[in-house]
Parts: sequence; structure tokens; C-alpha cells
Amino acid sequence: MKNIFVINGGQVFGHSGGRFNKTLLDATINYFENIPGFEVRYTDINKPYHPKQEVENYKWADVIIYHTPVWWFSLPHGFKQYIDVVFTEGHQNGIYKSDGRSATNPTINYGTGGMLHGKQYLLTTSWNAPKEAFTLPGEFFNGRSVDEGVLFGFHRMNAFTGMTPLESIHFHDVEKNADIVKDLDRYRQHLDKLFINNNQHENLLNRTA
Repeated sequence: MKNIFVINGGQVFGHSGGRFNKTLLDATINYFENIPGFEVRYTDINKPYHPKQEVENYKWADVIIYHTPVWWFSLPHGFKQYIDVVFTEGHQNGIYKSDGRSATNPTINYGTGGMLHGKQYLLTTSWNAPKEAFTLPGEFFNGRSVDEGVLFGFHRMNAFTGMTPLESIHFHDVEKNADIVKDLDRYRQHLDKLFINNNQHENLLNRTA
């Protein structure tokens, strides 16, 4: 049994109804609930949550799946608040014990105090920006990918806890040229690659070892 904890960071605010990320949340829950060998929990940051229980969800999970739009090149403020509150609750209680340094040598080992080692996370993001804004020379993001550019800090945050990343998936141009059916199909194929095909490969290796 593999435990999956899904977080919908798609905040309902201003002109954003958060519909796309809510759709991803529902698709993720449906996907794992219909495959033997997985158990799923989820949180929607738009609804009340209890920090202690959220910490327990992180500790329980084998994989955390984050769904978030990108607002002004960062996380929505409600999702950022969720992380601040929950990770603070998890200090010396399952998420991180310290920044990893010691008083005797404070210049090294920063970022090694996480308590979530052995766990993985998957990041999905949604953008108004087209994918070409990240890839074409001279375009806005100077050729830097989502993961190496705007969301670099998000990945370092998760590394701080001890988690390791699965391959991210990003959805572009969702405001002006959305193709939800195509995006959902691409997402399901991505989940198959990460969780089904990989598991089949691991099982084969275990049988032949």
C-alpha cells in the first residue's frame, strides 16, 4: 500500500475561481481511489484545516502531490500561509528538526535537518504564460524552466524537509487557450508513468532478484 497526500493550493481569490486546480484535485483523488495498492488523503486550502492533522498527513504519506497555480511568479498567498502554518507546526514534530547546522561549525550542513527522508513529492503548476515563454530565446523567462527558475525555491523548501522530487508537470496558457480534456489526459499519462509503470518495473526487478 502506498499513501498519497494531495494538496490543492488553487486558491479562490479575485477573478480566479480555482477551477482548474480543483479539477486536478478531483482527477487525482479519482485516479488513486480506483487503483489497488494506493490510499489517498487530501486537503483543499480553501477549506478549514487543522495544522496538527496536516502534519500527520505529511508523516503518513509516501508521496505528497501539490497542485498550485502560479500568481505573480509565486504561490498564492493562501497556499503560502498553509505551508508556513503547517511546517511551523511540524518543527521537531515530523517535518524538520532544525536547519541542520551545529553551534560548533555553523557554516556547513545548512538544510540537512529535515525529517521527511524517504518521501517523494510531485508538483503540478498552472500558468497563464505559454510554454514558449520558458523555452524560446529572448522570451520572458530567459530560457529557464519552471523548476529551475520561478519554482526553484519551492523545490529547495521540499529538499529542506528531506523529500525528493518526482518529475513535475506544468500546464500552460490555461486562461487564454485552455484544453482541459487534453491537459487531463496528459496528466493521467504522467501519473501512469510515475506510479503504474514504475511500480510494474520495480515488481519485475523484485521477482528476478
